[in-house]
Amino acid sequence: MALTLYNSLTRRKEPFKPLHEGYAGMYVCGPTVYGDAHLGHARPAITFDTLFRYLRHKGLKVRYVRNITDVGHLEHDADSGEDKVAKKARLEQLEPMEVVQHYLNRYHRDMEALNVLSPSIEPHASGHIIEQIEYIKQILEAGYAYESEGSVYFDVEKYNRDHHYGVLSGRNIEDLLSTTRELDGQQEKRNPLDFALWKKASPEHIMHWPSPWSEGFPGWHLECSAMGRKYLGEEFDIHGGGMDLLFPHHECEIAQSVAAQGHPAVKTWMHNNMITINGKKMGKSYNNFITLEQFYDGSHPLLTQPYSPMVIRFFILQAQYRSTVDFSNEALQAAEKALNKMLEGYARLQKLSASEKSDVTLPDFATQCYEAMDDDLNTPMVIATLFDACRYINQASDGLIHLSAQQIGSLKSLFDTFLVELLGIRAGEGADSSSADTKAYAGAVDLLMEVRAEAKGRKDWATSDLIRDRLAALGFNVKDTKNGVEWSL
Repeated sequence: MALTLYNSLTRRKEPFKPLHEGYAGMYVCGPTVYGDAHLGHARPAITFDTLFRYLRHKGLKVRYVRNITDVGHLEHDADSGEDKVAKKARLEQLEPMEVVQHYLNRYHRDMEALNVLSPSIEPHASGHIIEQIEYIKQILEAGYAYESEGSVYFDVEKYNRDHHYGVLSGRNIEDLLSTTRELDGQQEKRNPLDFALWKKASPEHIMHWPSPWSEGFPGWHLECSAMGRKYLGEEFDIHGGGMDLLFPHHECEIAQSVAAQGHPAVKTWMHNNMITINGKKMGKSYNNFITLEQFYDGSHPLLTQPYSPMVIRFFILQAQYRSTVDFSNEALQAAEKALNKMLEGYARLQKLSASEKSDVTLPDFATQCYEAMDDDLNTPMVIATLFDACRYINQASDGLIHLSAQQIGSLKSLFDTFLVELLGIRAGEGADSSSADTKAYAGAVDLLMEVRAEAKGRKDWATSDLIRDRLAALGFNVKDTKNGVEWSL
């Protein structure tokens, strides 16, 4: 089965065929670095990390570009308000790039904890001002932008007459005009729908650059168009991001690329759905977000316990990327329990001894997992298939069935490929592996198991049973199998 991906532009799943044989270009909107990463940032990072891993697994050379928005832009609608990075710098009495570097370091640390691979290129908006100015010049030359009082705006109404503004979101310009409010200080626009390509900086605006029109800064939508073209060319395979970026950000990107180049830049648009909390989007603008660091240490008042990075990753992958995920402690606890069961099965698999003859026929788990991944990255189905495989592993470990060396080898390959390589789960990290204390704690229990094994070897059944019973009273499950002793909480 060939890989199919849901294209937000055509609103259907389509076979993925790269524009250039053996190569895929992918651009994903990265964070605006003026605060700590939260669960809403984790979802697109994990979603497109999974796609990156799978495209490479299928033999493609992938150039994955994930931008960093460090110009800051504006608070209200990308055309008005206060620059987010500059505001943080003013409040904390720092240089804007000091703010950017501080939060970018923390973002990278959080991504590493989640086992999110680094992109091929991570360009900064502030480092590509020249490219953005050149892009604006092309749009002006094509007649789809105008200068007004030192700022440059995209002419949405004129563009819509020649093309179609709203092709991605399904909106039409008449409805947008009837619902768009007039904003203070926007009289320089011809139309309230027009968006800024370049803004003249006010005297108090910290971040600004020279341009043919004014000392100012680029509009928010422009950076992705300019950097996408620089690193991936005038046409590339995939552009991704969160559902909240579909309109207006990605809609404006399409308009910009068609205006500047005469044709769209992106073949497949992909959007992950939102993380919600009590049915409302989790995000900084709603002040209802929980940072990843708070998840890891359990310090947020909405959390009843800490959750390790692998639990967060597993929690997100349990849902198909286009579905909404609602946060709750109960859901995270269920993910933690499920991940531990999965990792216990994986650990038991490593200890299985092969029998000369198998007495069962295993389903073709690998084909099932590939079909799920090819079906628009259906990671929940991959996880369900791996749990089916765990049933056979547990039965073999308990001596209920017998597996051949070839079957055990195929199961190891299955888990190494899908759990570790593609889903990105660090197999050595369970739900409680985020602290040195818990690792020491697990080591102490392992030591007790060794003492118990020595007692059994001496036929000191009283000591062996005492250790097992005392651990059971503390909530441990100690199991003697033909492959040795196993314990879990």
